[in-house]
Parts: sequence; C-alpha cells; structure tokens
Amino acid sequence: MNFSIKKDILLDGLLNVSRALSTKNLIPILSGIKFELKKNGLYLTGSDNDITIQSFIENKKENISNLENEGSIVIQGKYIVEIIRKLPDEIVNIELIDGLKVLIYTKNAKFNLNGMDPTEYPKLDLQTNNKPIILDKKILKNIVNQTSFAASNQETRPLLTGINFKISNNKLECIATDSYRLAKKIIKLDGKNEDNNIIIPSRNLVELTKILLDNDDEKVEMYVFSNKIIFKFDNIIFQSRLLNGTYPDTSKLIPEEYSLSIITNPYELYDVIDRASLLMSDREKNIVNLDINKNNVKITSNSPEIGKVEETMDVENENKETLKISFSATYMMEALRAIQSDRVKILFNGDMKPIILKNPDDDNLIQLILPIRTY
Repeated sequence: MNFSIKKDILLDGLLNVSRALSTKNLIPILSGIKFELKKNGLYLTGSDNDITIQSFIENKKENISNLENEGSIVIQGKYIVEIIRKLPDEIVNIELIDGLKVLIYTKNAKFNLNGMDPTEYPKLDLQTNNKPIILDKKILKNIVNQTSFAASNQETRPLLTGINFKISNNKLECIATDSYRLAKKIIKLDGKNEDNNIIIPSRNLVELTKILLDNDDEKVEMYVFSNKIIFKFDNIIFQSRLLNGTYPDTSKLIPEEYSLSIITNPYELYDVIDRASLLMSDREKNIVNLDINKNNVKITSNSPEIGKVEETMDVENENKETLKISFSATYMMEALRAIQSDRVKILFNGDMKPIILKNPDDDNLIQLILPIRTY
C-alpha cells in the first residue's frame, strides 16, 4: 500500500469514521481505523460493533495521487487522527512497509507507526438493498434534534433509549420517551415506502447528525434490515444496530381535548424558566411553578437553602382560565428549544395531567411533559 493524499481530505474522512470508535471497547482491533486502498480509492472504516462508519475517498487527481500497491492496514485511531491533524504540509504520503508497519511522511516530517493485522478486523456487511427510504439531510437532522433528548439514558429500560421510527401509509412517525416526557415528530415521505416499525439507539442517531452537513437539497438513503439500519449519503455509509423488541404504545398518551390553552413566544418563556431555575442546587431535578391567571403567567421557583425567584410575563390565554402547575425546568426548556418557531401553544388538562407543547401552525411536532406534584 503506497499513496499520496491531500491532508484536508484525509483528515475529514478520519474525523468522520473516528466517531464510531470507543475507548471502552474490549476488542483491541476496534480501537483502530481500517485503511483499505483499492484502485478506485481509499476506504476508511471505524466501528465499535454498535455503529460502523465508512468513508470513501475517490481516486482522482484532486484527492489521491501516486497510488501504488493496493492493500490494507489498521492504525490506532487516536494517533493517526492527531498526526494527520498536526502535519504542516498539504500532501501526506502513506506507505505500508514490512507487513504491519506504516510510514507516514511529508516534505519535512516522518512518522513510523505499528499497525494491526487487517484480517483480524470484523467482517462487515455494508451492502444495501434496492429499496431505500429517501429523506432530506435537514429533515433527518431535525427529526433527531427534536426527539432524541426525550429518550431515556437508563439501560434498565433499553427500548426507551432508542427512537421509534414507524412508517405507515407513507408517513414517518418518530417517537422518543423516557416515561416522564415524550417527543413526537411526523413527516410525509416521498414515493412509495414499505411499512416498518424499528427502534434505533438515540445515541447512534445523534452521532449521525454530527456528520450530516446542512445541504438542503442533499438526500440521505435509509436501508432497513432485520437487525440493523444503514444510512448512505455523500461518500459515507453509517450503520447502526437496531434495538430488539416492541416499542410501548404511546398513542393514547396525547389527549384530543384540553381545558386550557396559552400561546406565547418560546424563546422568551425559555429565558424566564432558565432564570427561574438559577437558584436550584440540583439542576437535574429543578422544579418550576407556573401560575396562569388569564393573560398573565407567573413563574416561580423556591430553594429553601438558597432563595426564591419570581417573574411574570404576558401570554395569549384562549380560555381565560386559571391554573397552577409544576414541572421540571430542564424538561420544559428542552421541549421549548425543539419547537423551532416564534410561537408555541401550550395545552393543559389540570395540574396533574400531561402538558402538551405544539407549534400553533404545525401539528407534526408534539412535546409532552408530565407535571410534578408539589403538595
């Protein structure tokens, strides 16, 4: 294996695949990035057995030059990324010598690294079938950003650590819940798509969004298999395992009628709740109280060992009703951040029924938060 490559192009590929590496992996070979040089270009692969990312750099003049001797090697991920990042020259030369030793050099620098045997690297099947689900990159990123925070991080209920992707009647419904809150996003799909009901680990989807660029006109191909899902875009293949089991039925959790509805600016309400939670010693369990009196809302919080906060703001109250209710400031702020609109509609059915947040002009995104009893 012997070739020259532009530093920035190689670094971009390495940074993408290195997101699949885990420092906690017990299999030594998976701490490395697999380099596979073929006539058509360079394949870079990283995996932790949970997710696999492969980046392809095509063999063309503006990318790779002096390609000789196809071959493969696995190089320690944390070293190769930092070496390439800090090399001063634009062109990097990589040469495999003596079987498992790698020479990386530029005009003024030279590194000799010990590689690992590529035959020990797990056999990965990244082949796709011919029935992809097509999504815009921006839409997929929004789906993950507007739902993933509501997934559980407790492995005691593994299914709730994922996002439920359900395709039916050419609609994609994505749901995440940790049993205290819920986020639901619905989008209409183009073309004809087979019905599916899968659960993707939310952590893996968050990693996927980090390598998705915001190109509105660019598409992502999704390929669903029995135990995995593959996302294909640009020159990247991203594979994630699926969670086995049946996701809880959440369809009856969202009420159809409400006794009280207010409309306000989500950014203003976010800032008010953020300030109200400043005096909480435990930011994870901070409780904020909401007192709705016609078109006026009072937000308060009380920490006996620190002090008390009180702030008011005007809202549109469609029912002119009053209500006192308490909830987690963290949960409410994350739900408000996901709305991505200048207006938010907040719906209530009493002080111990779920709180629902929507965009007044779009029913395709719903946030649900359970209130907290404070008496």
